[in-house]
Amino acid sequence: MNGDWLLRGRDGRLSVYRLSDDHVLCRAESVPSGPWDAPRRIGGDQKLHPVLAVGQGVDQYAHLVSWRPTINGESGLVHSTHFRPALAALDWNPIGHPNKKGKVTGPPAVAVDAQGRAHVFVRNNGGGLSMVAQKEKGGWDPWRDLKGRDLHDDLAAVSTRAGLVEVYGTVPDGIVCWRQPEPGARPVADDSLRVPVRPGTLRAVVTSDAHVTVFFTDASGDLCAWRSGAEPAVLLPAAGPGPVAAVGCELDGVPCTLLAQRAASGRVAFAAYPAERESAGAWWTESGEPVPEDAEVALARDGGGRVVAVTSSPTTGELRVTRRKAEAGLALEAWRVV
Repeated sequence: MNGDWLLRGRDGRLSVYRLSDDHVLCRAESVPSGPWDAPRRIGGDQKLHPVLAVGQGVDQYAHLVSWRPTINGESGLVHSTHFRPALAALDWNPIGHPNKKGKVTGPPAVAVDAQGRAHVFVRNNGGGLSMVAQKEKGGWDPWRDLKGRDLHDDLAAVSTRAGLVEVYGTVPDGIVCWRQPEPGARPVADDSLRVPVRPGTLRAVVTSDAHVTVFFTDASGDLCAWRSGAEPAVLLPAAGPGPVAAVGCELDGVPCTLLAQRAASGRVAFAAYPAERESAGAWWTESGEPVPEDAEVALARDGGGRVVAVTSSPTTGELRVTRRKAEAGLALEAWRVV
């Protein structure tokens, strides 16, 4: 899974996307903050590889990207749009291969610009970055080679509050970045950061009108935050492996960034700090019962603005949900299985 797989739709309902065997399932609230509907298959009968990237635009449409098997051991990327949780998603639409044809080259990432156009990024056979973007009036532009080399599987794509697309990746000696200089332009190589990054820990989050914050775990096991033009800041030791989930919220009148991660104990750990003020410090507080080892954690705000945390396990299919209580601080309701 790559991107925010817990989303709030235009009607205020939350939805969750998850992999299940060779397809993708969606579960959604029947009404905002209400019970959850049964899982529904997304995108028709197309069989998929076990990889999924999810992005959402300002119109709150969900864009999903995966790989599908084609012929003779080859694969191609496919895209689907889900306009609302209550509606069926569009069927999977083939969007090609970064090298025209071949095997899976790496997990994709997707971001959506201010015009609602999906931008899909994936490593190519040469180890660089390729992208394909939707046209504003339908269809897709040709694939573009954005260059680079020695990219790992980690990719994190976001759209800033100005609607410009950015994508981050990891290489043996750090983090590399491509940014759009203006709407509709081809992303170009920008800042890079030389720091050892643990594989599978990259996460990019829009934290203000001006900044994207990139979270990662360094070689010593510390969770770090980095913004363009600054040195990375050490927040606290990572609670566990994998990337953190992050969401902006207000705690006691202070704009904050809330983090969540499956801890080594198996429980979900939360930490919060004033937005973009890593020097203020943060500490983990664990919550709930242990979840399966493969469970992923996601954060979002519901239709009423309350923070919601969800865990999803691919092997068990179990979904656990908690919400912030309507009181001061970061008090959470009891976790429940839905």
